[in-house]
Amino acid sequence: MEFNAHKPIYLQICSQIYEKILNGELKAEDRILSVRELGAELGVNPNTIMRSYEALQNSGIIYNKRGIGYFISPEAKDLVMNQMKTEFINDELPEIVRKMKLLGITQEEFAAYFNK
Repeated sequence: MEFNAHKPIYLQICSQIYEKILNGELKAEDRILSVRELGAELGVNPNTIMRSYEALQNSGIIYNKRGIGYFISPEAKDLVMNQMKTEFINDELPEIVRKMKLLGITQEEFAAYFNK
């Protein structure tokens, strides 16, 4: 995985897990890699992985079965979808709308492109 210097690595790892949940690679009750396994796979310090897992756990995306590992929660897909929609609407969409206005792209032009 190639990391972006402008966003904390632990958040990028969370985003990677979000995408895997949304595209079906990870499903409810799937066991995910241990902190050490994922750290070794990504070449990242286990403390960084632990920080990602703590954030995911605090959001209800994963849960820990003591002594067994971390698992995807049954409601993870809905939680991730809602969180990512909110982030998109609040963070990315305003920039898209701003650029559309700047370039004179109408809603109709956008809709025509979107519906292709």
